[in-house]
Amino acid sequence: MEPLKAQLRAALAGARRLAVLGAGSDLLGDDRAGLLVARALQGSGGTSFSIAAFEGGTAPENQTGEIRRYRPSHLLVVDAAELGGASGEVAIVPQESIATTAFSTHILPLNLLAEYMQQSIGCKVAVIGIQPKTMRMEAPISAEVGSAVAELVLTIRELADECAHGPEAVLRTGMTAT
Repeated sequence: MEPLKAQLRAALAGARRLAVLGAGSDLLGDDRAGLLVARALQGSGGTSFSIAAFEGGTAPENQTGEIRRYRPSHLLVVDAAELGGASGEVAIVPQESIATTAFSTHILPLNLLAEYMQQSIGCKVAVIGIQPKTMRMEAPISAEVGSAVAELVLTIRELADECAHGPEAVLRTGMTAT
């Protein structure tokens, strides 16, 4: 997760208000990964740095009004995605690859959603994909994806703390900043 952490740190540079939009379906095994990230981050953030998490389900575009009202400086969209890697692999999907990456079950392509959010509120958008193991109907989340979700949530929280207090403060608390 360390290379991803460095990429996320760069993507969140200058962040003041972070929105996290989880996409996916609770009915399709690992497709719920983005939703689990959003649920775990609900209520996160302190007084000097704000995080708002939104559950987009299979139609994440339905959350754009709420996200616009929140006015984030940065938006992370998290979804299960066919990355061609090992189950549970997590990666930031480059802007130019979003349109050609196979994301999960939502209606509006994520590249259009990202472009709309960038244009309508001027926030920086990063799309994070998590490689699923199974997308079977009513399957539980796989161990690999469950672990990836937990690590990603921890990483986002650590980086939010860095945004609020600087990397030196994180180092003083005993957490590692790379």
